[in-house]
Amino acid sequence: MVNRIAAAVATRIHEIRAERDRGDNPVPTAIIIAGLAILAAAVVAWAVARANGFMATVPGGPASQ
Repeated sequence: MVNRIAAAVATRIHEIRAERDRGDNPVPTAIIIAGLAILAAAVVAWAVARANGFMATVPGGPASQ
């Protein structure tokens, strides 16, 4: 009985101290997120430019005042 408890405790301590896979480094994830944010800003800027260009061609729009 004592041997089983000692073996269980030793096994558990070994599992706790064992080096585990901690996943990917957060730097590549941050780079991907920053790239997506820059791409989103470029798309928004393009859409605003297109909308302003369209509004400039509308009769009675902001460009005619």
